Amino acid sequence: MTGLAIPFRQVVLKVHSRCDLACDHCYVFQHADQSWRGRPRVMPAETAARAAYRIAEHAAAHDVRRVQVVLHGGEPLLAGHRHLALIAAALRDRLDPVCELDLRIHTNGVRLDERFCDLFAAYGIKVGVSLDGDRAANDRHRRHADGRSSYDEVIRALGLLAARPELYAGILCTIDVANDPIAVYEALAALRPPRADLLLPHATWDSPPPRPSETAYADWLIAIFDRWRADGAPMPIRLFDSLIRTAHGRPSLSEAVGLEPSTVVVIETDGSYEQVDSLKVAYDGAPQTGFDVFRHSLDDVAGHPGIRARQRGAEALAEECRRCPVVSSCGGGLFTHRFGAGSFDHPSVYCADLFKLIHHIHRETPMPTSHALPRATVDALATGFGSAPELDRLAQSQLSLRRALLAAQRAQAPAAWDLLVSLDRDHPAALAEVLLHPYVRVWAVGRLRGEGDAAYLANIAAAAAIRAGAEVKIRVSVTAGSIHLPTLGSLDGVSGDDAVLLADASGVRVDGQETTWREAVRLTRGDFSVLLEDSDPHRDCHQWPASGRLRDEEIAQWRRAFEAAWDLIASDYPRYAPGLRAGLTTITPLMTAPSSRPVSSTARHAFGAVAAALPADPATLALLILHEFQHVKLGAVLDMYDLYDESDTTLYHAPWREDPRPLEGLLQGTYAHIAVSDFWRVRRHAVEGEARQEAQENFTRWWSHTAAAVETLTGSGKMTPLGMRFVSAMRETLAPWGDERALV
Repeated sequence: MTGLAIPFRQVVLKVHSRCDLACDHCYVFQHADQSWRGRPRVMPAETAARAAYRIAEHAAAHDVRRVQVVLHGGEPLLAGHRHLALIAAALRDRLDPVCELDLRIHTNGVRLDERFCDLFAAYGIKVGVSLDGDRAANDRHRRHADGRSSYDEVIRALGLLAARPELYAGILCTIDVANDPIAVYEALAALRPPRADLLLPHATWDSPPPRPSETAYADWLIAIFDRWRADGAPMPIRLFDSLIRTAHGRPSLSEAVGLEPSTVVVIETDGSYEQVDSLKVAYDGAPQTGFDVFRHSLDDVAGHPGIRARQRGAEALAEECRRCPVVSSCGGGLFTHRFGAGSFDHPSVYCADLFKLIHHIHRETPMPTSHALPRATVDALATGFGSAPELDRLAQSQLSLRRALLAAQRAQAPAAWDLLVSLDRDHPAALAEVLLHPYVRVWAVGRLRGEGDAAYLANIAAAAAIRAGAEVKIRVSVTAGSIHLPTLGSLDGVSGDDAVLLADASGVRVDGQETTWREAVRLTRGDFSVLLEDSDPHRDCHQWPASGRLRDEEIAQWRRAFEAAWDLIASDYPRYAPGLRAGLTTITPLMTAPSSRPVSSTARHAFGAVAAALPADPATLALLILHEFQHVKLGAVLDMYDLYDESDTTLYHAPWREDPRPLEGLLQGTYAHIAVSDFWRVRRHAVEGEARQEAQENFTRWWSHTAAAVETLTGSGKMTPLGMRFVSAMRETLAPWGDERALV
């Protein structure tokens, strides 16, 4: 590995240099740099192959695990079906063996058709589309050369993508303050994109944007932000999410704001390397590097002063910016927007707008809200079910929350924090797997209360490093003679309160001590596997005590029970199985109740875990998993959204309990009992005799209790608009089951 500090992780590949629209705000064709005129219209196949080689070479040299390549233009669809297939194949052939390739294309949508969609599906290409809002907003700039509207063609393209959501990346909207911001927002929201972004028009101090008032762009964006928040953030908007994230010490999602180093490079149709495209508005030749794919590696490009300038954080900013209280969020704005009088040593031409917008967003979002769920995702979860995509989104939101919680501990364990930062850069998948271990958050929340050992952050970092295959030497926390490494296992027989952990190709060990390694226990059926967590020192957070470490015969009993329970879920309750596969990571054994009654629990801070005492039969284990995982899902939703008025102190009747419950308790119980009702609804047809009659009685009782509780929630007057929508979906799930109460 070379000494390159920051490798490239995003490559914009210009596959066509011309366009079939004549947008008058286009930074490629309408501004200072006119280099497109001398370039090949289409990137030749041999140039694409050489570019693929260079990207793979760079990723392998720097152990870059994930690279995003965006096929761009001009208009990339002008390259045609066959040529795009050749380019995609070249990229896949070179990069798939080396790293994860996130392959995308950004288009105006005019030429998108089913054949292109089939091609993109075959090569795993996600599609982003430019649309500036409603018809009037879009047609203000995005027109054909003869003045014709492009709006209907783009809407047709978005319809194709909506029908194939696995291809749909989102919508990019360029701001024009002459447009009605709410009309633009409503038009975008009505299309239900998986995500959207709002782009400030590229401008400089030498060529400033239209400005009807001092903070016209901030005012325009604030109008949308406030409406977006009022609507429950129905789609992620990258600019807003980035400013919220940076307010809480997290990386920006966009180069337009934040202090993160740029990792983007452009490859033009002739194979020349360029800096970011937006520089074309600064001056003629501004993006050029003098390098190309035939003679130079990406390491050569990384040393270019222009590339380096976008990787130096606050150090590269104007003095005025470095003194600014919002510099960590603003980051000086987009590098291009700082240009004026031959220099980039200025604040952004949008400085006043960014300052006002950031202050507004920070004031309105005092807590992190890094993820938003598309409305369709919330609706799917509200039914009581939820498949893999919905659970993946919940997991990503939990991952963000855990990152923020861990960041609060960085001062107490700086060496561990530095290791986590490097792992997040170089091995994000391995780090994510460890951070999503349920009891990482339990530990982190405990630290906010002054509980637990701050040094355990090093155990988390070490586990992620070992998962990534990285060598590590770090001092870690010892609890009751064990070093626990979440998701991996424990080193037992360790003396002292801390110890130096070593991990390399020869294994994991403690410096200067003889220890015993106990690998984490897993329960597996087919291709589904979960941890049987009997060792994590933070697992005893449930309503019933956690068991001690299991003996071999107890582990064997759990394995037999899990295999049979999962077979039952997969065969008889298939609507729950995909969500469980995606979200259930851990089963934590609890102590058996003296009466041997079924015991199960979840903990609000332990997303992904269901805790239970081993029940008498696999069917009961299946019921406990279905029931408790409902709490896991709803808890994650409540981490993101207010479904009820948290100031409400009223206690409400819950039909399944003698004591009245606060509103959240009633909501949680009602949502969980959808699955309980469904379990018995189906179970009564799978058993005979007394068991069938018992199942019928259970179904009737639990359906009635749950349906009544839904009405209590609805009539409480304390549900938010989103909460009412959520409860209405719960009611719609339950309603048809009421007609099934007669045993057939």
